[in-house]
Amino acid sequence: MNEQVLAVQRMQDYIEAHLAKDVGLSDLARASLFSPWYSYRLFRSHLDLTPTEYIRKLRLSRAAVRLRDERCRIIDVAFDLGFGSADTFTRAFFREFGLNPRDYAKNPVPISLFIPYGAKYRALRKEPIDMSDLQTIFVRAVQKPERMSIIKRAVHAEDYFPYCEEVSCDVWGVLMSMRSLCGEPVCMWLPEAYRKPNTSTYVQGVEVEPDYLGAVPEGFDVIRLPAAEYLMFQGQPFQEEDYCQAILAVQQAMDSYDPTAIGYQWDDENPRIQLEPRGERGYIELRAVRRITK
Repeated sequence: MNEQVLAVQRMQDYIEAHLAKDVGLSDLARASLFSPWYSYRLFRSHLDLTPTEYIRKLRLSRAAVRLRDERCRIIDVAFDLGFGSADTFTRAFFREFGLNPRDYAKNPVPISLFIPYGAKYRALRKEPIDMSDLQTIFVRAVQKPERMSIIKRAVHAEDYFPYCEEVSCDVWGVLMSMRSLCGEPVCMWLPEAYRKPNTSTYVQGVEVEPDYLGAVPEGFDVIRLPAAEYLMFQGQPFQEEDYCQAILAVQQAMDSYDPTAIGYQWDDENPRIQLEPRGERGYIELRAVRRITK
């Protein structure tokens, strides 16, 4: 991976660690180990945002999550995230999301949160993957209740990167703004019964209660999923830059696993589920199963 990409990642890491403080171009230059002028150019060319735009979007999205999940005062959220006043915060929030923070706190409708994808993870997609270091995969049965899933379809995508190219990675920001049964959005490979003509196998969405009456973002669909049993495959914790290897290790283990040894058979009438790769917990996928009846 080249030094320019790593420099941008160091600037992103610095912003994350000092989000509530004043972050100037000189601070980012020290983090990047390049001149302020060159650091600015690198940041903008790799992330399509200036540092100021990036920081503002990240602060506002963190503020939105707090307003959604906590009982807190607008002014406290504004000051905690580095805004000079409640008025400044309110104006910025409205420009970003199209509603004021007080209304959002009362009725947290889906909005497009900013997801700060790391520069080095984009670059890692193009690098060869070394699978020589095998890891332990943990398997356990989990029960999924009856639920609805609010999903965004693509056209041809059968995996994450083609999906982002067709739909854009901004979908994840919308999904992150919504409360879900399992506490986070999901990616799914849909069986034919849940697909529409000329739409993708791979989708992203959130699982909600079966009687959900909340807002559905424009361009999203709702599908109803039955209660089902799944086997959850979970890899070991990994360094974030090793996420490609972590995904492949779990997927290879799942492809070679024989569920009949524990009294199950694969159930391909329910979606296969992928959770966001997070290094601290290991990569996770779920595949539906049925108990073998004699």
